[in-house]
Amino acid sequence: MIMTVTKIPGAVVAEQFPFQDSRGAFGRLFCEKSLTEPLGSRHIVQINHSRTSAVGAVRGMHFQHAPHAEMKMVRCLKGRVWDVVLDLRANSPTFLQWHAEELSPESAKMLVIPEGCAHGFQVLEADSELLYLHTAFYEPKAEGAVRFDDPLVSIAWPLPVTDLSQRDREHALLSTDFAGLYV
Repeated sequence: MIMTVTKIPGAVVAEQFPFQDSRGAFGRLFCEKSLTEPLGSRHIVQINHSRTSAVGAVRGMHFQHAPHAEMKMVRCLKGRVWDVVLDLRANSPTFLQWHAEELSPESAKMLVIPEGCAHGFQVLEADSELLYLHTAFYEPKAEGAVRFDDPLVSIAWPLPVTDLSQRDREHALLSTDFAGLYV
């Protein structure tokens, strides 16, 4: 895997180059040894899968509060998505800045989202599927979110938002005195 750093500290794009021949392709989706640098001493404890049908649908921007903060590694298994990481860490040089990557099976990219950052995505191709690898177990009481259209962060979604869960629609906007997360 080749790691490419983003402007968000700790957020990297891990890119693999699958073996291809006349039969198709073979690629490693996860290798702890190859991901030693971003993982550090963390371990993957949970793997989730999502499927989103509608083009333009948005899921996010989600995170977990400390002490249940998690690193996520996100890969697209089917379709195409515009995947976003938003830095919410207090004292970060990129506080309230975001970075996005287009993910697809063909690109073989995985976005690594560090603790203290929110994650979300927009579907660019119908019936897109994502695989999420987490370094912490899901804890409902630790859920946090930033609304997809929060003017304080101004995420520039590439398409009009066509589908959004009621829960994601009702997240409060960040206050102008939001000081960030401590992880």
